[in-house]
Amino acid sequence: MGSLARFSAVASAALLLGAGPADDGRWLAGGFSFSDELGGFRILDVRGSGTRADPVVVTQELNSASEVILVIRQDGPQPPSSATDRPGMALYLQLETVNGSELAWVEFSYELQMHLGHPSNYGDGLSFDQAHAEGGTISADAFASFNRDFEPYDRILFRKGKVDPKETATFWMLITDLTPTYQFYLVEDPRIPFS
Repeated sequence: MGSLARFSAVASAALLLGAGPADDGRWLAGGFSFSDELGGFRILDVRGSGTRADPVVVTQELNSASEVILVIRQDGPQPPSSATDRPGMALYLQLETVNGSELAWVEFSYELQMHLGHPSNYGDGLSFDQAHAEGGTISADAFASFNRDFEPYDRILFRKGKVDPKETATFWMLITDLTPTYQFYLVEDPRIPFS
């Protein structure tokens, strides 16, 4: 194998599997990049292709019980959307989230935003599989139930569980975008007990 072919194979493997952050701090996997550039947490690892059989797995540690924002960009060839052949983008995502705070989390909320600080609405096409094209695409190992809130937001609230300090919770979700955009945001908000 020539040196150019060898370089191409290594670059392709890094794009699909994730091999640490790029020079600009973004982690690449499945045609997307993932960044903790807005602060409050740190990405430890990213891997996977973004399909249902091989979701993108983001391992991260949240330093507090405050809201953080994961920046997601489409940075290369996209994985197949899904067996349903719907148009647009589909990203199967698994978040392994370490509680690096000193407080237990009793709920955990996720919200999609196409424009930072503004709720994603029905018209922008971005959602947690709002069309319900597939079943069983939202779950968590540390929480027994969840609520979906589609309008005027795209939110999921995981409930009936607990993640103690230094423990890890794993969340699974399908993010779809019928009118794919280059960049969007996943707001992550751990909730602590009220006194």
